[in-house]
Amino acid sequence: MIETALLLPILLLLAFNAINFGYFFFVAINLAVAPRTGVQFSIIGEATPVNIPLPPAGPSTSQVSVSYLTYQDMLGVLSGSANARVQVCSKALGLNGTLTSTRANCVQFGPGSETYTPEADPEAPNFILNRVDVVYQVQPIIPSFELPTPAGPIPLTLVPSLRFHRQVSMRAMG
Repeated sequence: MIETALLLPILLLLAFNAINFGYFFFVAINLAVAPRTGVQFSIIGEATPVNIPLPPAGPSTSQVSVSYLTYQDMLGVLSGSANARVQVCSKALGLNGTLTSTRANCVQFGPGSETYTPEADPEAPNFILNRVDVVYQVQPIIPSFELPTPAGPIPLTLVPSLRFHRQVSMRAMG
């Protein structure tokens, strides 16, 4: 009986952390997909048979923009995806730099102030790297629980909130 009382908190801690780890893994998988979908959409344009212009980076409310597609990819799966920060670097926004240091300009959507500088393509100016960054604050499903004891409850914090950053870069033809 005493062994059960001693091991039960440890077993609960393991079980709750296993649930949180599974949720963090689920979020990480979905955050890896959203910027990839957005950057794939951002490079479609001039290289197609129709020779359409590159899609705009924003606004995030426009259904034909890269940021809208990135947010929509997160919307059905992640709670609070509207609070994610999305940065789109696209040739459609213009270029800066010269010759081998040519880079796409960037624009940010969502809360926060982080900015990430894209790398220049190794074969610039023939190719330009389009880039989509997503930053998402993950709150654990079970943030804490209290262990009742005769001396009073002992609060146990399992895992703090985590900030995930994912980015994908793809070449747009120049």
